[in-house]
Amino acid sequence: MKRILMMAIAACMMTLSAQAQEQKGNTAPKDVFDVVEEMPQYPGGMQAMLSFLQENVTYPKDAQEKKISGRVLVTFVVEKDGSISNVETVKSVFPSLDEEAVRIVKAMPNWKPGKQNGKVVRVKYTLPISFSLN
Repeated sequence: MKRILMMAIAACMMTLSAQAQEQKGNTAPKDVFDVVEEMPQYPGGMQAMLSFLQENVTYPKDAQEKKISGRVLVTFVVEKDGSISNVETVKSVFPSLDEEAVRIVKAMPNWKPGKQNGKVVRVKYTLPISFSLN
């Protein structure tokens, strides 16, 4: 029986450095941080996000038929209100897998936004979504 295995290890959930991104010059509201003092959080935490992914991802039939699996890397911005925007695939596997990864990220509920210097800011987030057939 084929089924989806969603493997999102906390260690690779974000590819981030330990220091907050330095903003040079103007810090207009449109600025997006890569790393902040308080990173955005999925409501309910990492385990809740893994559950959401496992319950809502649908393995595309064409990828199943061709026995294609792999890890799609998706980036997005967590806005000041916690909404998700600018969803993009940065590491592609197969068109329908990429589309499903983007679809599921867009379907996520609002996150707890990130903060820098005590202020809510826009933060770029990278999420690996693994597709595996068993």
